[in-house]
Amino acid sequence: MDTEEFVATFAVERSGSDCLKWDALEERFGDKNLLPLWVADMDFKAPPAVEAALIRRIHQGAFGYSQNLPEYFPAFAAWQQSRHGITLAPEWLRFSKGVVESLYHLIQIFTKPGDGVLIQPPVYYPFFNAVRDTGRRLVENHLVQTDEGDWRMDFENFEKLLASEAVRVFLLCSPHNPVGRVWREDELAELFRLCEKYDVLIIADEIHQDFDFSETGFVSALQVAQGRFHDRLVVVNAPSKTFNLASLLHGHILLPDRRLQEQFDEGIKPLSQSENNLLGQTAGAAAYQKGGEWFDGVKQVIRENYRYLEQQLKKTAPKIRVGRLEGSYLVWLDLRQLGLEDGQAVAAFVKKDCRLAVDFGSWFSSATASFIRLNLACPPAIITEACERLAAGVAKLAAE
Repeated sequence: MDTEEFVATFAVERSGSDCLKWDALEERFGDKNLLPLWVADMDFKAPPAVEAALIRRIHQGAFGYSQNLPEYFPAFAAWQQSRHGITLAPEWLRFSKGVVESLYHLIQIFTKPGDGVLIQPPVYYPFFNAVRDTGRRLVENHLVQTDEGDWRMDFENFEKLLASEAVRVFLLCSPHNPVGRVWREDELAELFRLCEKYDVLIIADEIHQDFDFSETGFVSALQVAQGRFHDRLVVVNAPSKTFNLASLLHGHILLPDRRLQEQFDEGIKPLSQSENNLLGQTAGAAAYQKGGEWFDGVKQVIRENYRYLEQQLKKTAPKIRVGRLEGSYLVWLDLRQLGLEDGQAVAAFVKKDCRLAVDFGSWFSSATASFIRLNLACPPAIITEACERLAAGVAKLAAE
């Protein structure tokens, strides 16, 4: 199925369907008439196998307490093996309602109030919230942007912070949201070596792992140094980003070390006693079993949307620097050359002059207030419209 056919088949009108992305614009941005390119979900229907599996389950008619689906782990493990070469063991897997909930629970289980938790801004803003809301101490090792516009990690400062800030946990975002980096294995190995040296637990958020557009290829934290760091590693992910299933509230926590499994199982008792989500498992299992062709189609749409955005803005708004997209379906745009003074000026430009709803750089770090994040998981017509609006906004700004 080519891109045009995929879009014709799976693009869906989400406005008026209680959709956060489209129907919460007034609440979140103060203007219901903006073009939404913000929250990370897709404007495409889930794979047909997901819809069919959910319909079969719903027609059964009973929604009482359910056991975990026996087909779930084999389907999930087969996807991880075939797509990434990751070998999973069933005893590693615990379920959650999603990655953000997992982060909150893991921080509470594996740290104490006041302990240091290290993050690498600019980074997905719930990382900040999960640390602050649980009464832990936020430690920030900022990513560094090169003159070419790429982003790298500051290993020297990373070690200084581990040595001086009583860090107990490091939250890794891989692929990195919002800068779009897919970390190489040598980069991850150096991070993990330092965590081992200072006895720091690694919690790796790999929810965007399937959206790999890099030359080097995505490497899971589970694969680094052939599993050498499993004794200090927890990985969280979910089918929600890959197959557009976020509202079904279903995610994974992977604990390859027996000691960490036992600590988690004991620590989760006062935090969560609910049963797992039957419909989330039903959808996830069907997606992993039969959603591969659909996923390849949506990934091609994202790839072509990125190429169009990059080429079009180079022609019509060259002062907007389009970040390299290695992983995720979220592109990071640098507006610093537009001369906007601060985050408020950026927000006014994007909302009033460009008529767009985006994730603003200030949400990810105070140091990136002149950046914005755009969602590419949508029909190409939306990206075309977004490019036109950005170009018009830049032209208006230049004329003032």
